[in-house]
Amino acid sequence: MKQIIIDVQTDETKVPEAIWWNATDNPADDAQKAKAMMLAFWDGAEKSALRIDLWTKDMMVDEMADFFFQTMMTMADTYGRATQHHDLVTDMKKSAHDFYEKFREKQLKENKAG
Repeated sequence: MKQIIIDVQTDETKVPEAIWWNATDNPADDAQKAKAMMLAFWDGAEKSALRIDLWTKDMMVDEMADFFFQTMMTMADTYGRATQHHDLVTDMKKSAHDFYEKFREKQLKENKAG
């Protein structure tokens, strides 16, 4: 049996301060530290996604944008491998690029204003 172990350290208000993960197939001996995680399960009976989304206090906004962009691109690749719907994969990746471009523009405007 393979296992994925996730440990989350929270503050007194239950806000994550640190996230560590490890897996039986992980080549590293020690748990890996992460600033954010997204975990999703598909409930076939209820036809709904069950999710856990966590990020630590020290996760910066630009890191969050990078994380979302990379996750969106990975989701598109996964969908493509599963379905061979290349036109939809192209649309999903375009949306990811549009998101990231708009984030960068917003960040530049905020940096100029600040």
